[in-house]
Amino acid sequence: MRLVVIACLSAALLLNACASPATATPTALPPAAATFSPADDRPPPMLRGEFTTDFARHAVPYSEIISGGPPKDGIPVIDAPQFVPPAEADGWLEAVEPVILLELNGDVRAYPLQILTWHELVNDTVGGVPVAVTFCPLCNTAIAFERTVAGQVLDFGTTGRLRYSNLLMYDRQSESWWQQATGQAIVGELTGAQLTVLPAAIISWQDFQAAYPQGQVLSRETGFQRDYGRNPYAGYDDVNVSPFQYTSWLTSYRGPATPSDLPPMARVLTVAIGDDAVAYPYELLAAEQVVNDTVGDVDIVVLWAAGTASALDAAQIAEGRDVGAAGAFARALDGQTLTFHAAEGKLLDQETGSEWNVLGLAVAGPLTGQRLEPIVALNHFWFSWAAFMPQTRFYAGAAP
Repeated sequence: MRLVVIACLSAALLLNACASPATATPTALPPAAATFSPADDRPPPMLRGEFTTDFARHAVPYSEIISGGPPKDGIPVIDAPQFVPPAEADGWLEAVEPVILLELNGDVRAYPLQILTWHELVNDTVGGVPVAVTFCPLCNTAIAFERTVAGQVLDFGTTGRLRYSNLLMYDRQSESWWQQATGQAIVGELTGAQLTVLPAAIISWQDFQAAYPQGQVLSRETGFQRDYGRNPYAGYDDVNVSPFQYTSWLTSYRGPATPSDLPPMARVLTVAIGDDAVAYPYELLAAEQVVNDTVGDVDIVVLWAAGTASALDAAQIAEGRDVGAAGAFARALDGQTLTFHAAEGKLLDQETGSEWNVLGLAVAGPLTGQRLEPIVALNHFWFSWAAFMPQTRFYAGAAP
């Protein structure tokens, strides 16, 4: 395996691991008292009419924050999510459609991207844990967070603003602003606070159904009228089109220059543990299907399988091209470190010959029914990951 180290010149945030390899948390932002130029220290006047945010506290220059078009709450979040059994959702979800999988304390839920593309955020409680399930279409980032900070449960809305093309959320309790890509508060009273990131993968509806027939699915009965199933970003994720050129909204991407090692719109699965951050290009994952690696001090495996449509390609999400699904898992199981490989269309471990699926579940062989521990692994477009993680390495393929 070959890994290439990338170092961008712009300043950004580096993810660190929590105590468990299943979660990863960015480092603290610069203190709220950081010195900025007069222009970067002054929020746009119109913000004060919309928000009660303490704009005197901020950890990033205001020049990096731009309008995404809609005003505060112009993209309405789902605060009272309703759920239906898979059999009912099967009537309006196609097999290849992408959903966000979240499992906590035995409570398993699917959040279809045909809904999240229009709402971007769901305030929910899963397995007794208050969570925010988020999706930023411009960065292809589906991220789930715990909503509890310093003992207080927060509820989130959309600011209508972007930083590096990434969703900026706000909490309704303090109206602090949070960067979706990192889960950090960057403006307001809670500046520097960090949300806990939870493992949440983008997988196909058919994979969810097969693995979790008793799971729950976010209903289309959201309280809003939207053309669920239609992709309002048709053609956006064309790998040959730079986000710098995409102008269907008020503005194209503004942010740090993207390293040329990958096209800006290349899909990557990203893992960050300790001071080690790695991006795994989907193009290589599709070719190899399995990557055994060590990130930080954790032995992991990245698994890929075909059969998941892009939510950002065709006019109808179900007709999007097959980009596959990928997930990352700890390779340690019952005191043994497994090594994985792909053979004849199957994902196998060398130690027992058991067969595994992309969800980290052994489906055949001696380990049938065993599950690997999921690692926080985030989908990004390369331009987005590089903007927020300027010092990273990317997987460049297995050694010949």
